Amino acid sequence: MGRSPDEVLDDWLVLAAQGGEVDAFEALARRWHRRLIAHAYRRTAHLEGAAEAAQEAWLAIIRGLPRLNDPSRFPGWAYRIVDHKAVDWLRRRRRQRSLDDRLQAHPEVIDPNPQTRTPEAEEPPDAVDQLRHALNDLPSDQRLLLALSYTDGRSVRDIAELLRIPEGTVKSRLFHARQHLKRLMEQSP
Repeated sequence: MGRSPDEVLDDWLVLAAQGGEVDAFEALARRWHRRLIAHAYRRTAHLEGAAEAAQEAWLAIIRGLPRLNDPSRFPGWAYRIVDHKAVDWLRRRRRQRSLDDRLQAHPEVIDPNPQTRTPEAEEPPDAVDQLRHALNDLPSDQRLLLALSYTDGRSVRDIAELLRIPEGTVKSRLFHARQHLKRLMEQSP
């Protein structure tokens, strides 16, 4: 199977960037930045966290690009770096939440005069909102698999390579993620 023009362009940009061409690296970053942020968001479910993870990933990509032997491996390699940075962000956030929880155990230290909030009337969600909420309720691993498959259009083989798991495992996990999403959608009002 032949490579698409976009894949060939990415290969050329990687090679040129490895050769020190700043314009080539900038073009590569423009082509991939939104996809990498979207990937980080799917992992973190947090806009600020996704932006932070993507920024850290680009720093790692800049440092590691000269050592990438096969330019055609750039997409999977970049996704893995973003994935690691997103997981690191989640760990830092979990530690911060733990600290916040300890502080919440003593609210008088934080705010001696808490204000009460009144519940606001909610409108029934439309189908897109319902899907968005159901997706957000999925575990991050399932959300990530569905996004790689449907949003990014990645094949089972690409996902397996990206996540470094067997193709059969990807198929099984995709099946379970779809079933879980279906149940969540059926439970929604």
